Amino acid sequence: MYVHEICVRMIKTDEKRRPIRQKTVQKLAESIEMIGLQSPIILRGGSAHPVLISGAHRLEAFKLLGREWIPAVYVSADDIHAKLAEIDENLIRENLSPAQEAIAIDLRAELIKALKEEKPDTNVSGLGKGGRGKKEKAPASDRDLEKKTGRSRESVRRAKKRVESIGAGTLETIVGTCLDQPGELDALAKIEDDERTSIIDKARSGEKVSAKTQLKKLKRDERETELAAKQTALPDKKYGVIVADPEWRSEPWSRESGMDRAADNHYPTSCTEVISARDVASIAADDCVLFLWATAPMFPDALEVMAAWGFEYRSQYVWGKDRVGTGYWGRNSHENLLIGVRGNVPAPAMGTQWKSLINAPVGKHSAKPEKFLDMIEEYFPNLPKIELNRRGPPRPNWDAWGNETDSFGAVE
Repeated sequence: MYVHEICVRMIKTDEKRRPIRQKTVQKLAESIEMIGLQSPIILRGGSAHPVLISGAHRLEAFKLLGREWIPAVYVSADDIHAKLAEIDENLIRENLSPAQEAIAIDLRAELIKALKEEKPDTNVSGLGKGGRGKKEKAPASDRDLEKKTGRSRESVRRAKKRVESIGAGTLETIVGTCLDQPGELDALAKIEDDERTSIIDKARSGEKVSAKTQLKKLKRDERETELAAKQTALPDKKYGVIVADPEWRSEPWSRESGMDRAADNHYPTSCTEVISARDVASIAADDCVLFLWATAPMFPDALEVMAAWGFEYRSQYVWGKDRVGTGYWGRNSHENLLIGVRGNVPAPAMGTQWKSLINAPVGKHSAKPEKFLDMIEEYFPNLPKIELNRRGPPRPNWDAWGNETDSFGAVE
C-alpha cells in the first residue's frame, strides 16, 4: 500500500464514530510537531471520495495544527482482508503488549466495518438472504477473533473497553511505558482525563508511576470528602477526626519519693477510670478515627480507654524524641500515638503513608509536636477535627477542648 498526501478537507468521517477526545488530539498535535506523524491514517473509497477507516484523532490533530494535507493509505477489499490476516497473525502470536493488543482489536473491528460498507453483499455468516447463495465470506468480529486466537470473550471485551475509555490515540502513546500492563490500563480507564494525562506524561518521561495506586488514592480521597460533607451536615457537631492527649496519672513506685518528676507537678491528672468515662463517643461521627497519645507505662490503659470510647485499635505511630527521659525498665525517648477506628474510615492511600517513626524535638512539658497534626491534616483534609487536651490556642480549622486550651476557638 502506497502512502498518499490527501487533502484534509476532502476526508469524510462517520458521524457514528466514538466521540473525539480533545486532550488526546492536543497531545498528538504536540507529538506530530516534534517527530512528525508516525502512522498514516487509513482510508477507503478512492481519491475522489475518501472515507476515514482509522485515525480520527490523527486527522483532528492535523486540523488543529492547520495542516491541509495528511499522509494516508487507501485500502480496497483485498487490502482489508490482507490487513485483517496480519492483525490476526499478530494476535495469535501473542507478542503484542496489552496496549498494542487493544489497538489491534479496535482496528480489526474498524476494518471489518469498512469491509461491509465497501462490499454490502459481504455477509458475516457467509450466507445470503434466506440462507441461500454463497457470498464472499467476511470475518466475524468478536466471535471470529475468539475462535482464531483462543482469547476468551471477556479478554476481548476488556481490550475493547480500554480503547473506548482511553482512546486508541492515547494508547499509542502508552506503548512500552510502565503503564502498558493490563491492570494499569484498566485503572487508567477509570481515571478522569486531566489526572490520566498527568500520569501518562510522567510515564512517557520515564518516571515509574502506577495508575492502580493513583486510582486507589483518588477513591480514598473521594471517600474522605464524602464523609466530610456528611459529618459537617449533622445538626449536632460531630467529628471525623479526634486527637486526644489525656492527662494520664502514672503512679510511681513510691508517692513519697517519686512524685518530684510526676506529671501532677505540671498539671492536674486523672485516673484511667475517669478518662474512660468521658463521653467522647457522643462527639464522634459514625465513621471516625481516633489518634490517642500514650506514654510507655500507660499503653495498656490507653487501649482500655480507646475501647471504652467505642474505637477499635488499628495501628500506631512513634514519636522519637531528641532527648532521653525517665523510666524504670528503660529511659524513655519515645511516645506512642495509637490509632483507633469506628465505622468505615479510609486508611491513607498506598504510597502516601508517613513512616511509623517520626522524630521531632521535645517542647514544653507534655506538648506534642505539630508535625503529627500536619500528618493527620494531610490524611484527612476535609473531615471535621477536634483536639482534646490541647495545650495552647486551637490549630486553624480545628476545635479544641481541655484545661489548658486557650478560650479562642475552644468548645465547651
